[in-house]
Amino acid sequence: MTDASIQALQGLRDLTMLKWYVIPLLALVLYIYATEMKKARESGNWDAVFAGLTLFGMDFINETWNGWVLHLTQRSAFWTTPGDTALRTMVGWNIEIMFMFTIAGIIFYHMLLPDKKARVLGIPNRWFFAILFSAFCVFVEAVLNYAGLLVWEYPWWYRSFAGIWLIFIFGYFEFFAAIIFMLSLKSIKAKIIFISAIYAIAIAGNVIGLGILGFVY
Repeated sequence: MTDASIQALQGLRDLTMLKWYVIPLLALVLYIYATEMKKARESGNWDAVFAGLTLFGMDFINETWNGWVLHLTQRSAFWTTPGDTALRTMVGWNIEIMFMFTIAGIIFYHMLLPDKKARVLGIPNRWFFAILFSAFCVFVEAVLNYAGLLVWEYPWWYRSFAGIWLIFIFGYFEFFAAIIFMLSLKSIKAKIIFISAIYAIAIAGNVIGLGILGFVY
């Protein structure tokens, strides 16, 4: 295994690593969801909450297959986060990243224009903001990689033309595309089924890894 992989495995889900700043971060996330749920109960529109859950679920899937890559290669996942953290939950995931992704979908939802048919620079606004948010996320990730906080091992997942496009599409764009698809569903029931399916895939991947192969990275 690479040095970064070994470091990322150290202290994995070790609760003794917890730091006090996790508590106010948790409170902020809970406040945001409580506020959105209050609005949803009053308006009957749960899309903001569903957007948050959709994006986090998609990231959960990504972190799951990323852990499988480490297990199957015994070298490295596509990305690892070996640096300091209040809690490392998977080799490429930590509590700080998780808190961010729990609200990223809500942020994206509130950036969308009320008229879903409205265009920005000739592009349907939902897809325009999906491209914009994905590009911004890739930029942030590249900065984190340059700083050594987020390690990329493979040449096809790196700061190269081909690598950046892979990160753009499979690292982020699919998250926002999933939200757009969820918003296109006509009923709350259909949206709940879709979101449940996302989490079922992620949970199944981890259950198989832990129950059959004896790992969850």
